[in-house]
Amino acid sequence: MDRLRALVYGTILLLVVGWVLYVGKAIFVPAVLGAVIVYVIVGLAHALGRLPGPWRRLPLQLRYLFSIVVIGMVFFLLAYLLMANRERALALAPQYQQSLLAAIQRVAVYFGFETEPTWATLRQDLLAQINLQQVFGALLASLGSILVTFVVVCLYAVFLLAERRHFAVKLANLSDDPGRVERIREVIEAINRRIGSYLALKTLLSVLLGVVSYGVMRLFALEFAALWAVLAAFLNFVPYVGSVLGVVFPVLMTVVQFEDLGVILTMLLALSTVQFAIGNFLDPYVMGNSLNLSPFAILVSLAVWSDLWGVPGAFLAVPITAIMTIVLSEFRGTRPIAVLLSKTGRL
Repeated sequence: MDRLRALVYGTILLLVVGWVLYVGKAIFVPAVLGAVIVYVIVGLAHALGRLPGPWRRLPLQLRYLFSIVVIGMVFFLLAYLLMANRERALALAPQYQQSLLAAIQRVAVYFGFETEPTWATLRQDLLAQINLQQVFGALLASLGSILVTFVVVCLYAVFLLAERRHFAVKLANLSDDPGRVERIREVIEAINRRIGSYLALKTLLSVLLGVVSYGVMRLFALEFAALWAVLAAFLNFVPYVGSVLGVVFPVLMTVVQFEDLGVILTMLLALSTVQFAIGNFLDPYVMGNSLNLSPFAILVSLAVWSDLWGVPGAFLAVPITAIMTIVLSEFRGTRPIAVLLSKTGRL
């Protein structure tokens, strides 16, 4: 009876927490993203300290500053690419719209659908209504609003960095029991170590993916290659789905820019090879088993957090699930859940 009551109370609490997270996503998302940026800054600073050469002799504050400058340059590059390519994208949109329609018509003729009334109806009712100029404009406007949100996220990150100096004192005053304080400290250090290492290494791998993808796209003279490369680097933080989208977007651009099927297939193969090599060989080699999360748990968490918080939830699914696993493993009643969320079953 007690277990049933605990299960009912736990389910109600879970539903209430989910509702609060959904309703308050405008507040929670920037705060959590700010914490993630702090993790990346701290992780990169400590990673620089482990590199041979002059980096190891730099004071920690200078390494923090260098990490902040690098991250700021990345987001400045994204903003510059959006502004630099906006007018060109809007100018080329009508041309690409006609190219897309012509490509669809060629596919229809190849499969013998052109004579079917349903194809003509589809082309008349749907394809004729597609205005790529408006689509590009809406997409760029959305990305612009994301950049505005990023300013708020940066403010959160700055204040969180400032708070780190006093965190040890606050932690020591949480309880009069030294053993409990020490246990809380160990849990927080485990979270910081694992999440910080994951985000720092994932950032480096994402930068590498973006650089290699840019080289491939420039080789084919693909329009907006730098923008697609930066987008692929960001999408690499989204498990499973991000790798697919990082290939789909530039390949769709290849379809509307080139008419040669050989070029399209070659681009698809080249970008897929880059994603496969980094995602299946370099990523496991560098990352190892840093988070110890079940692939199925990651997939479920991706669906849940994407539904709660949209696109930011997809980026935050893995770190949040890892934190939940660490916290749940500290309590006897929730430890079985942590075991199920882990990859190996060992915590």
